[in-house]
Amino acid sequence: MSQVNERWRQPARDPDDDSPRLECGVFGIYDTPEASGITALGLHALQHRGQEACGIASFDGQRYHTERHMGYVGDAFGGGDLNKRLPGRVAIGHTRYSTAGGSFIRNVQPMFADLEAGGIALAHNGNLTNFHTLREQLVQEGSIFQSTSDSEAILHLIARSRRPKFLDRFTEALQQIEGGYALVAMTNKKLIGVRDPLGIRPLVLGDLKGKAVFASETCALDMIGATFVRDVEHGEMVVADDKGLRSFRPFPAQQARPCIFEYVYFARPDSVVNGRSVYEVRKRMGRRLAQETPADVDVVVPVPDSGVPAALGFAQEAGLPFEMGIIRNHYVGRTFIQPTQGERELGVRMKLAPNRAVLAGKKVLLVDDSIVRGTNSVRVVKMVREAGAAEVHLRSASPPIQWPDYYGIDMPDREKLLAANHSVEEIAKLLDVDSMGYLSVDGLYWAMEAGERNAAHPQFTDHYFTGDYPTRLLDKEIAQGRNELVERQLSFLVDA
Repeated sequence: MSQVNERWRQPARDPDDDSPRLECGVFGIYDTPEASGITALGLHALQHRGQEACGIASFDGQRYHTERHMGYVGDAFGGGDLNKRLPGRVAIGHTRYSTAGGSFIRNVQPMFADLEAGGIALAHNGNLTNFHTLREQLVQEGSIFQSTSDSEAILHLIARSRRPKFLDRFTEALQQIEGGYALVAMTNKKLIGVRDPLGIRPLVLGDLKGKAVFASETCALDMIGATFVRDVEHGEMVVADDKGLRSFRPFPAQQARPCIFEYVYFARPDSVVNGRSVYEVRKRMGRRLAQETPADVDVVVPVPDSGVPAALGFAQEAGLPFEMGIIRNHYVGRTFIQPTQGERELGVRMKLAPNRAVLAGKKVLLVDDSIVRGTNSVRVVKMVREAGAAEVHLRSASPPIQWPDYYGIDMPDREKLLAANHSVEEIAKLLDVDSMGYLSVDGLYWAMEAGERNAAHPQFTDHYFTGDYPTRLLDKEIAQGRNELVERQLSFLVDA
């Protein structure tokens, strides 16, 4: 796809958090005792994909049960009575960080609907790029939405289908949505996993004592003691029911283009995504970064936690000491709850603390996984300098982020992306570092062991670095045609 101008506003985000956010992880398990308890464990492993809200839905053979909560999985589903609250042998779960739709309990998944053929619960990872268009059409034709989440549009499309069989209704709904997504759905007879036609968002199939498990990442399978079977392929729908496992292809064949940012930041390092170890890819990113942007320094220090494997690879390639010069406190909440700038600064220091014994008097090279707006980098560099570092150099283990995302990653508009508006030299001055360097796009593909990037048919979804979007962006195109500079209001209800 060609590059597009950035004018369409995205949802508000934490003004002090520079990390890109992915809005959710999904999990599902079929025909297993205490399915909701196992689902809670799976969601624990996927907590890094969304810390804002979580939910579980189960089916006990007659009725559906659901709980949805704001906050962490452990707080919501840590009690010993979970399997009594959510009984059944089939369950799906979701952990969320909002991109499409606001931070309200009514947007928390799984979402449930009573349909003509029975109930359905749905959990969705990703974003639909034609959600506003679909929603507008559905509302005009009489649909009543209870949320502002794009996931609800899928339920309406299933409900409106007149196909006689449920799988045909589900397929007809899928053929009307666009974007990047992985879905798990549960009916009174089936557990279904679906991946978008390009495989942008990840989904894996596992086996627990002969029963099917779906999860966003393999780390969730490891958590519950399940065996990895394979990735759900791009454009594939896998159905588990009393007939066993069946695979369907509801979309025309296309080349896969999985999201490369899963390897840069989102996936847990112990996960295997699309056949590649995330940890090994990140180490290779660091190795190539050392080759492309060497520095005369004394020590390599990661910006924890996601910068650790790349920093290790950099140090090994450059023959430099690797030290934990910054210590992260894992027991502190998000800093944007702090009401004043001074208190926010304290919040950052509560999260990250300098290890003065490593930093003082040294020429330090910091390695981070990526740099979005640079707000966090400014604070980290300042902290390292105040700890006595003689020099501070910064390296990004990914290429410059220059374009926003519309497939489930919460990134700012283009005018707020640091690398979209400044040269590398200007960025070094803004961040107060002695030198600045980024991994190249070619270097990232090298780290993926994918060969050279095919400009005509890229092997991965990489638009945040290249501006080459893998699908049309229908909602954005329509908004630009209407000269809309702000997102349309979807609901008049204000949640307390």
